[in-house]
Amino acid sequence: MKVAIPHWNGRVSPVFDVAGRLLLVDVDGGVEQGRQAAALTAGDPLQRARQVTGLGADVLICGAISLPLEAALASAGLRVIPFTCGGVEEVLAAFMGGRLTDRAYLMPGCCGWRRRLRGRRRRGRPWSNA
Repeated sequence: MKVAIPHWNGRVSPVFDVAGRLLLVDVDGGVEQGRQAAALTAGDPLQRARQVTGLGADVLICGAISLPLEAALASAGLRVIPFTCGGVEEVLAAFMGGRLTDRAYLMPGCCGWRRRLRGRRRRGRPWSNA
């Protein structure tokens, strides 16, 4: 699987929609197999989604992301893990170790509700906690 992480100054970019750089990491069985860097040049949500999928990404771990861009990525088959913060290497290690759901990697102010609600909405469930 190829994991994509937008980054800025060694940390996950706070807003994916305007991020300029992407780290792509090949992961197999929880072990890194290789990595590459890519520039993100597209600004339009559909073009940006095509650019990321064209790089072969399967998973996008990012900070804040607009609903149109998240929907475009999800409809292209990418798993989007939004509202993530922290150092890129730390976040990558947490993902590979199955610990990315720890509260330490959730963007400040999100309290987890957005991540949970977006997941439900994408699967056609109502916004309520029921």
